[in-house]
Amino acid sequence: MNGAPYVVTFGETMALMRTDQVGPLAHAATLSLGIGGSESNVAIGLQRLGVHAVWCGRVGADSLGVMVEREIRAEGVDVRAAVDPSAPTGLMIKERRTPATQRVSYYRSGSAGSRIEPEDIDEQLVSGAALLHVTGITPALSPRAEATLKYAVDVARAHHVKVSFDLNYRRTLWSPEAAQRVYQDIIPLADVVFAGDDEAAIAVGAGDPDELARRITALGPSQAVIKLGADGALAVIDGTIFRQEAVSVDAVDTVGAGDAFVAGYLAELIMGSGPRTRLATATATGAFACLVSGDWEGLPRRHELAMLQTREPVSR
Repeated sequence: MNGAPYVVTFGETMALMRTDQVGPLAHAATLSLGIGGSESNVAIGLQRLGVHAVWCGRVGADSLGVMVEREIRAEGVDVRAAVDPSAPTGLMIKERRTPATQRVSYYRSGSAGSRIEPEDIDEQLVSGAALLHVTGITPALSPRAEATLKYAVDVARAHHVKVSFDLNYRRTLWSPEAAQRVYQDIIPLADVVFAGDDEAAIAVGAGDPDELARRITALGPSQAVIKLGADGALAVIDGTIFRQEAVSVDAVDTVGAGDAFVAGYLAELIMGSGPRTRLATATATGAFACLVSGDWEGLPRRHELAMLQTREPVSR
């Protein structure tokens, strides 16, 4: 790693099929093919902001797995992917049913990504990282994936590596009760926790955003960040509340905006920036992600962050 600080993350990245036209998928004439996955979205976001990232995962021995590896590696992310010859790469499909709404369907049961195991995570890699980032999606995939997440977190804790945990609830993968059990196991082991207000309520009970953040930090983390979408964000950091307005944009596709927010926050955290800068960059990166179709393609590079504030439509 040449001595530079780096972030390790892991999870399932799937092939992504989508149509850009509005209407039932059954009548779509064409589909575009790409990739998407929460943890790799964060890794790409970090890399574009100047923080080296490593993504670990498991893909099938198929063309979709080749594409997943190729696309993430093309973004400069260090890819450590095991190839599973007996399970396929997962698939997600986006359907733009109305101009304002879309439906995401997952085909990941028994996928290679759901079979990730502790042996796929390099202990030395984690122990040398500046931060380990994990999400609540991984333990929802399978008992083996849950064990892998807990193993990686244990390694990070043993080596005094910071842990970031994004709850990232997926109702199609597990129940609120099952998610709460895992959330309450992992949150006390994390330094930074990210959650939407609805996700935080699963973990610690219903309440206002500031109350939710304080309940999370009471479990152990020094930082709890509540993502509020168009209402911005709220964070409790070392006991102090910080609020951040959202950046107003005409959203094209909001899938991946939460991952972009996390990438922005963590990039500034690794670079030693203060809470207000972390939150300002996070809301900017989240806004950028909403401007294009796709989970990660709209993620900004550092020199682009100020573009959403400019009044000049053309830069020359």
